[in-house]
Amino acid sequence: MFENSQFIKHGKILFTAEEIQKKVNELGSSITQDYQNKELLLINVLKGGVIFLADLMRSINLPLSIDFMAISSYGVITESSGIVKIIKDLEQSIENKNVLIIEDIIDTGLTLSYLIRNLESRNPSSIEVCALLDRTVRRIIDIPIHYKGFDLADVFVVGYGLDYAQKYRNLPYIAEFEI
Repeated sequence: MFENSQFIKHGKILFTAEEIQKKVNELGSSITQDYQNKELLLINVLKGGVIFLADLMRSINLPLSIDFMAISSYGVITESSGIVKIIKDLEQSIENKNVLIIEDIIDTGLTLSYLIRNLESRNPSSIEVCALLDRTVRRIIDIPIHYKGFDLADVFVVGYGLDYAQKYRNLPYIAEFEI
């Protein structure tokens, strides 16, 4: 597997691959229980959440569908610009569907708040949020997170889909990244 020093010169592993997989399985079990006999649509926010989505959907024991959105608020910097734009929209209607937004990390809440408002205008039956990482210390807008993996301190992280300048997404763990 990957050595920490192979990719990251500074920083430490915060969540191992094993810890992540255990948490993903717990989340999948909860989602399976809560969405019995309901039509479930997972909406993934690209690119960071794609690895989390792939693992999570395999741990949900229900028929489901997926769709993707790409939203930008970071660029190549490590802090949100506060400007949100949709780069790729959904390919299907979400009207009368139970929507579960799959996020890799929730930070200020600005991007997710924008996304939720946008999706609510499309008349789904319900919208909930599943986030692997929750960094409440930076929260500007309160976002209800129905399914949450780990709380995260005020550090920049890479791995398991999360990146710095489009690199380090392939790490099987989540590590602190010091620039």
